Amino acid sequence: MPPIRYGRVGRLRLGGLRWRLAAWVAGVLIASAAIIFLVVYNSTDSQLNGQVNRDVTGDTNQLAQALGEHRNGTPEQIADAASRYLRAQPFGATSTLMFVIVGGAATASNHPEVFGASRPDHGESAAEQATENVEGRRLLIPRIGLSTQNVPDVGAVRINERSVMLGPTRAIVGAGEPLAVIDRAEHTITRAFVLAGAAALVIALLASYLAGARVSAPLRRMAATASRVDAGDLEPRMTIPAGRSDEVRVLADAFNHMLDRLSTAFERQREFVADASHELRTPITVIRGQLEVLAAQRDPPAAEVRRVQQLVEAEIARTTRLIDDLLVLAQADRTGFLRIEPVDVRPFLEELWDGLSLTAERRFELGLLPNGTLRADPDRLAQALRNLARNAIEHTRPSTGLVRLEVDRAGAARLSFAVIDDGPGIPPEEREPIFERFHRTDPARSRDRGGAGLGLAIVLAIASAHGGSVRAGEGRSGRGARVELTLPGFTPA
Repeated sequence: MPPIRYGRVGRLRLGGLRWRLAAWVAGVLIASAAIIFLVVYNSTDSQLNGQVNRDVTGDTNQLAQALGEHRNGTPEQIADAASRYLRAQPFGATSTLMFVIVGGAATASNHPEVFGASRPDHGESAAEQATENVEGRRLLIPRIGLSTQNVPDVGAVRINERSVMLGPTRAIVGAGEPLAVIDRAEHTITRAFVLAGAAALVIALLASYLAGARVSAPLRRMAATASRVDAGDLEPRMTIPAGRSDEVRVLADAFNHMLDRLSTAFERQREFVADASHELRTPITVIRGQLEVLAAQRDPPAAEVRRVQQLVEAEIARTTRLIDDLLVLAQADRTGFLRIEPVDVRPFLEELWDGLSLTAERRFELGLLPNGTLRADPDRLAQALRNLARNAIEHTRPSTGLVRLEVDRAGAARLSFAVIDDGPGIPPEEREPIFERFHRTDPARSRDRGGAGLGLAIVLAIASAHGGSVRAGEGRSGRGARVELTLPGFTPA
């Protein structure tokens, strides 16, 4: 579907929601009216035709019973009796046509002209009368049962004919009713449906257009707001009247929430770019300054060259770690970020903690380990646990500082890894922000001691990629810090 275009006043084109809604309502109304019309029309036609069939059948049976009294008469006597009976029931526009065809005698009818008149009626030509005479003579051909025939000067007539034996004489008795009444009833129904349908269609179109205008008004305002956002302005928000609780308000709330998140995301992106630029600029500045100092000396001492070399190597290593961390965070949302495989928990953690205990002079402790396997990426899991351990090392005292790993089951098929230290702890207001990129609990802390502030952000990214979580809290007895990583996919042995 092509996008909706807005003009200067923000009005929709003819293909907008209001017109489409009106078109849909009109289409549904027309289809519904057509279905109802066909059902009513067919039902009425069936009922009227059934009633006519019953009427002509009853009249035919009544005429046959009346002639039964002359069973022993001659054909002329039977025809004469039929004529007397039929003259008492003259044919009219709404009455029944009745006739008796007696072999060897004249045909008796309450409308004799239908079987052929010798002279044209008033206003008819001789040719027209001749055509009617031909049609009338066709009525003399017996058609036993119900049939519809064209009768001169009457039109379509539903006729029922029956063969009756009156002694040795065979007679055909028949009765018919004009179908003009049914045609008029059907025409009346059609006209009523057309008039009522047209009026209902006009009302429905007007109502649907107004309803579409009411529904689309907040959508147009929302589109205008989206246009401003697309132009770079993240300040506007959707305003919905108080008390409204329909889908439009839900959409407006979701739209405003999305804008809030976009604003936050853009702000964090700007901060991230600024922090990353600062972190990358600092070692470059240090390296350039040291090289300039070294270059300013005509014959620098070897010790000075080694000092600058060591400092440059340290800054390059720090920059490399920063770039590696940034790459990890950039790849965290990609599909191939993890390589899941079964990890035997006990040997994996024992080997990892033994290696960490050699990196710093601390009191490293490893709690009881459960037996079982965890479906995880072993490299990313090790990276997350190393980051937690390094964070604990940075906040504890050499030699006496505690860095402990406790592993416990956390509900069905989940395993928690808690790194506990006895350092200064984490203030409650900092326990969520510490997982943000480049966040430091102590802004004054030096880079040599605190790093770039990406370690815990990487832990959060790894936890989220596994479908797990990470949270920070207090250590033992209200002292120190406890950072807990929880992952799904644990199967006990």
